[in-house]
Amino acid sequence: METFKLEIITPNGSIFNDAVISVTLPGEEGEFGVLAHHSSVSTLLEAGVVDIEKSDKTTESVLINWGVVNVDEEKAVVLVEGAVAIRGESESDIAKALEDAKELVKSIEDAGNAIASVSAKLDSAAQKLL
Repeated sequence: METFKLEIITPNGSIFNDAVISVTLPGEEGEFGVLAHHSSVSTLLEAGVVDIEKSDKTTESVLINWGVVNVDEEKAVVLVEGAVAIRGESESDIAKALEDAKELVKSIEDAGNAIASVSAKLDSAAQKLL
């Protein structure tokens, strides 16, 4: 399966920069997926979970509060105000990531219905890792 480059950048630096098979993003008008050779698009992102299928077929989730994405045929660049990667090599790393994610969710409570969806996806991502 073909891959493309995905970058997720916050004001504090890059939190993801690697080749991926696909990514699902929480767009302003609903979730949408991106594969290699996707047509060019730039759009706003809402609070939600970015689901990433990495080139080794593993998955990773990144919780974001809001931002923009610029997609072209070779890469997708996601610029967000806040993000937490749900990953870790130990249960304590994963627990810390989940606690950080919950804090980010609390900071975006004005997003209304998006919070319920984000919380459900966050719980689902945690179950896959544990």
